[in-house]
Amino acid sequence: MRIVVVGAGPAGTRAAVRAAALPDAQVTLIGAEAALPYDRVALSRLLAGEIEVPALITHDAMALRAARVAYRPATRIARIDRDARALHTSDDATIAYDHLVLALGSEALRLPIPGADLPGVIGYRDLPDVRRMLRMAEGRGQAVVIGGGLLGLEAAAGLANRGMKVTVVHAVDWPMERQLDARAGALLARRMGARGIRFVMPARTVALEGEGHVQGVRLDDGRVLPARLVVMAVGIRPNVALAREAGLDVGRGIRTDARLFSSDGRIQAVGECAEVNGVCVGLVAPALEQAEAAIAALHTNGAWAPRTDAAALKVNGTDVWSAGDIGAEAEALTLHDEAADQYRRLLVRNDRLVGAVLYGDTRDAGFYLDLIKRGVPLGRMRAALALGPQFTDQAA
Repeated sequence: MRIVVVGAGPAGTRAAVRAAALPDAQVTLIGAEAALPYDRVALSRLLAGEIEVPALITHDAMALRAARVAYRPATRIARIDRDARALHTSDDATIAYDHLVLALGSEALRLPIPGADLPGVIGYRDLPDVRRMLRMAEGRGQAVVIGGGLLGLEAAAGLANRGMKVTVVHAVDWPMERQLDARAGALLARRMGARGIRFVMPARTVALEGEGHVQGVRLDDGRVLPARLVVMAVGIRPNVALAREAGLDVGRGIRTDARLFSSDGRIQAVGECAEVNGVCVGLVAPALEQAEAAIAALHTNGAWAPRTDAAALKVNGTDVWSAGDIGAEAEALTLHDEAADQYRRLLVRNDRLVGAVLYGDTRDAGFYLDLIKRGVPLGRMRAALALGPQFTDQAA
């Protein structure tokens, strides 16, 4: 069976390697970039100067051959012919398939504002983006990062490490509002500020200014922040154009069932481009789970279901972690050690832990995640819950 996987990101590569282990499978992995499959999560380390490009590679040519995966880099798919079960590339080649897995990922959003297409305005999504940022950072100077989510903060920290003077513009009162509560976000901003990164929050960007190259970021209050580099980190959008043009059912992502099958029984979708029973994912762990479930579904009853996922991150050297519903209407149990710059906030409803935020010290993350997943009554544990498992064991 000719199995073709389009997209050589983490989910696509995992699907290809798993598929190649099936009996009588002939697997081709297609990547749009002229690069071997690499760890996109580690791009922040490349930007910060902690690693070089070779350390990003997850599967070199020898590993792909050993896995019986034929790899075609720098190959862009222009069209899917579902009737003929064939892919047509941008250079007029044709690739036949018996089964197709789409792992198209997502694209970085750009604000629809004047100047968004000026030279010097860069998204933050892939290796070419980081290489452009590195070239710009060689001249030092001012950089503005629009967006205070995880990617924005990673970009800010990396550019600051490269010697640029960085300002983060964020629309909310604190950074990483999806993963952190207001206090943890403020602590993180203060720590990054101590390392020279300036925050402007809340603020809305209305235009980028410059002639021939970006020179400034205009805010809604009239201020203009000087910048020779602007990084837009304002969100992502699933890549669905190829699937839509092929007539597949598309919503926010490529709609699939729990077995990752699209509206065409010979085509599956996994990772950021997929919308599985209404759920889109943006983290690597569930994307890899989808890849494995999709290939398992070809020969068993494999299926994927969303679960309580945790966001375990290291931002500018600081460990942060969150899980569950951190915006829940619930009782909050908090512990803040200012001297150690550590903080935790636990959300309890009906005597059950429903959400948790850890900042600075995340060693007890597994304990709290287990409580959230199992939904067990806290009972006597509640009084010592914020102190961690060693104290709750004594209270139980």
